[in-house]
Amino acid sequence: MNSWIIRSGLLLALLASYWGVYQHGRSVERADAAAVAATRDSGDRLAEVLGERNARAEEQRRAQAQEEARANAHEERTISDAGAAGADAVGQRLHDEAGKLAATVSCPGTDTAAVARGQAATRAAMVLSDLLARADARAGELAKAYDRARIAGLACEASYNALTP
Repeated sequence: MNSWIIRSGLLLALLASYWGVYQHGRSVERADAAAVAATRDSGDRLAEVLGERNARAEEQRRAQAQEEARANAHEERTISDAGAAGADAVGQRLHDEAGKLAATVSCPGTDTAAVARGQAATRAAMVLSDLLARADARAGELAKAYDRARIAGLACEASYNALTP
């Protein structure tokens, strides 16, 4: 009976050692899997942080480019307005000179036919002076509208180009 107990004890010790090796293998496998998962999670987090940083940098680049486009448009509008003011001043001087010329066209004299022709010429000169003034004013309005539309279009294009890499 003694040998049976010894054999049973050895068999039990053998089974216990196998069980221990098996459990050790499982714990090593779990530790390896946890290390792999930790490495993967760390890499994922790093990629996420780098992605966020790159997205913020791109957003800042776009915002800066749009701000530059807005500032350039404002500067161009200022230059355009100054040019329009200068053109208005020149136009006003031209109108004044045309009015003076129209007023001096009449021919003073004793010949009634010459006086009548002078009065007709004065009326024609006044009409032409008025027509010139209205045409010049309308041309100035159209030029201002064109400049504003062109500047707005260029600003829109620059803003769009800032959004595309």
